[in-house]
Amino acid sequence: MATVRLDYVAPWWTYWLHNFPHLNFVFESVDNTFKPEATSYQQSLILLAGVGAVGLGLSLLVLAVYLTLLCCWRRDIDEDTKRPNNCCVTWAAIITGLIICSAVGVGFYGNSETNDGVYQLTYSLYNANHTLGGINNLVAGSVGNVETGLKLHLERLDEIFATRSDYLQSLRFMRLMINNVIRELTALPDINKADVDLAAIADQTALIEYYRWLAFLLLLIMDLVICLAMCLGMAKQSRWLLIMIMVFVALSLILSWASFGVGAATAVGTSDFCVSPDKFIVNQTNDFISADVAHYYLFCSPNLPNPFQQSITTCQRSLTTMQIQIQGLLQFSLPFFPTAERDLLGIQRVLNTTEFSVHQLTALLDCRALHKDYLDALMGVCYDGVEGLLYLSLFSLLAGCALSAMLGAIFKVWTLMASRDKEYDDIDEEDPFNPQARRMSYNPRRSNIHSFCSHTSSLGSQANLHPPPQTAANVMPAPEYMNQNMLFGGSPRYENVPLIGRGSPPPSYSPSMRTTYLSMTDAQIRHFGTDFQV
Repeated sequence: MATVRLDYVAPWWTYWLHNFPHLNFVFESVDNTFKPEATSYQQSLILLAGVGAVGLGLSLLVLAVYLTLLCCWRRDIDEDTKRPNNCCVTWAAIITGLIICSAVGVGFYGNSETNDGVYQLTYSLYNANHTLGGINNLVAGSVGNVETGLKLHLERLDEIFATRSDYLQSLRFMRLMINNVIRELTALPDINKADVDLAAIADQTALIEYYRWLAFLLLLIMDLVICLAMCLGMAKQSRWLLIMIMVFVALSLILSWASFGVGAATAVGTSDFCVSPDKFIVNQTNDFISADVAHYYLFCSPNLPNPFQQSITTCQRSLTTMQIQIQGLLQFSLPFFPTAERDLLGIQRVLNTTEFSVHQLTALLDCRALHKDYLDALMGVCYDGVEGLLYLSLFSLLAGCALSAMLGAIFKVWTLMASRDKEYDDIDEEDPFNPQARRMSYNPRRSNIHSFCSHTSSLGSQANLHPPPQTAANVMPAPEYMNQNMLFGGSPRYENVPLIGRGSPPPSYSPSMRTTYLSMTDAQIRHFGTDFQV
């Protein structure tokens, strides 16, 4: 059954990123081929990462200009305006909040895609590492069995068959076949070094990806918390909450632009690798694997010959020849040398084990398993990984711009709060309906009234005020709004009921104060004047 080979085609966004200008520190164009060990290529990626610093500088410059203009506009505010219009500030905060929430959604998707791509890469590396480790174990085990087991049995048979030259000739021929097997197995490429490199790369990549995923997750959560705290701060008009929001917005702004620069540089570098991954891998493995072997596993084309086919065929033929020799010795020598049976059967067991290992080795050396792991790794890095990095860069860009606008909105809210406090300071303290009259400073002219109405009056406690006996002549009828307490059954919400027959709201008198007022004599009314007249 013919198998369809899967080909790797780099996605279009990797070519788009690959064509980004690569400049060194002196702004000279450099080769965009993936060469992480080259100094000029490293400088080009560092310069791309500096784009985040440029964005941060522009954001701070715009904020500085905005603050300067805000200070100038504040001086030109019309003094007749009771409360400045904060509609623009509200809409600006709403729009920036929506942009940040949208950016956070994009960031969550990009973070998940990048994590999936890196996980697929590490999974493929571990699979390839397992395959290469199995090849190395089979080669080492087969060579060890042939060298130790077979040679030990052959030395004993030499002593047993010392009188038969024909049997000794068969043993010499078997030694020749053993040397062929050992030579062909040791001619296989040194897989042990590749095994160590793949395991180290997989472990390091998984560790870096874990911290990257966690850092972006915390940044996304912090942006959401900033949006919620911004809404709460504008609703509460709380200065300390706005100060905390400004600190976290500034921190998130720095982190967003930093992640934008790092993400852009990583995306461009990864795209440079994805455009031509085969060339880079061949150059990295030429120290311990030949170019023919590397191309065989990278492309796995039916037109490419298996570089291990000749060695495997030689091993199988040598093992088959030794099996035939052992079968002949078991058939013809045992009637004359019964003591040789144990060593001949031991050689047969070693040959069967070695032949089984060679069949397993043939399956593992086939290019299809390793080539599939290679394609899965490329798909994970160049499709999911680079796509996720693009979404994360978009999140960082949107968050950086929106956080800059949010910081400007916070400064505007701060100035509006200062204007509001100034307006409250200008309110007449003599206004009896001023909501802040209870918090104003002590007024000596009204000290007696305040002391009389207070529960801790300096004139004495209300329990010591004994009203004179009431007569029909001097009893004053209770005011109309005082009698409403009876209408509402003594409800404590009497203050919210308007006066009957009057156009002004009632004063905030407690029931005990009203009782004290009703118990006043005419002399006390003349002493305090008309402050308490109905």
